[in-house]
Amino acid sequence: MRHSQGSSLDSDLLTAAFPPRLAEDVRSALAVMPVGALPPADSFSVEVRGETVAIPTRMHHAEPDADAEGSLTGTQRLVLDCLYSRHGDGRVRERRARTMVASDEPWVAPFVVQLAGEYVVEILEVIREGLSGLDVPESPERRTYGEFIARNPAFYARTERRAVSYWSCFHRRKYPVFGTYPGGVLAEAFRAAASEHAGVRWPRHTPPGLPHGRVAGPG
Repeated sequence: MRHSQGSSLDSDLLTAAFPPRLAEDVRSALAVMPVGALPPADSFSVEVRGETVAIPTRMHHAEPDADAEGSLTGTQRLVLDCLYSRHGDGRVRERRARTMVASDEPWVAPFVVQLAGEYVVEILEVIREGLSGLDVPESPERRTYGEFIARNPAFYARTERRAVSYWSCFHRRKYPVFGTYPGGVLAEAFRAAASEHAGVRWPRHTPPGLPHGRVAGPG
C-alpha cells in the first residue's frame, strides 16, 4: 500500500491543520495514510489558542488498514479522526466524528464546529450526543467551544449561515422550525458556550429559536 509520506505537498497541507507542537504526531499519522486519489481541496483558516491552523475543506485519502492505525498513539489516532472528518464520504465523517467528539483537546474544536454546519443529519446527531456537556454551565466542553468560537467569530457566523442554508434546502420539510433541526439545536448550544465565555450575548445568524418554554426533542 502506498502512503502519503510520498507526497510532500499533501503532507505540508495536512500538517498545517494542527498546531506546530503536534508536528511529530501528525507526521506519524500521515505515514500510515494511503496517498489521496486527489489532493486536499482548499482550506479554511482558524485560530486555536493563539495559533493559526489551515484545515482542508475536503480530502480523499482512503482510510489506513486497521493494524497500521492501531500501531499509533492515542494522539496520533485522534489526528487521523480529525483529518478523516474532512473526508468526501459522509459515512467516514460520521464514523470519525463518533470518536473525535469525545476529546477535550482544543485543536479538535474547529473540526467539530465545521461538521456542525454541514448537511448530514446523522453527523449532527452524533455531535449533539457526544457534546452533551455543552448544556452544562462552566463545563469543560463549554469552555473549550466557547473560547474557540469567541476567537473565530467570522468563521462561526459562516458556520451558522451554512447550517441555515442546508436546513432550508434539504431538511425544512422534516424540521419546519429551525430550532428543532439538529443543526439548529447545536447552534443554540454553541452560542450559549460563546456567550458564557465572552460574558455577553453572542450574535445570532440563524432564525429565532424555539418559542419560550419549549425544548427541542431528539427529532
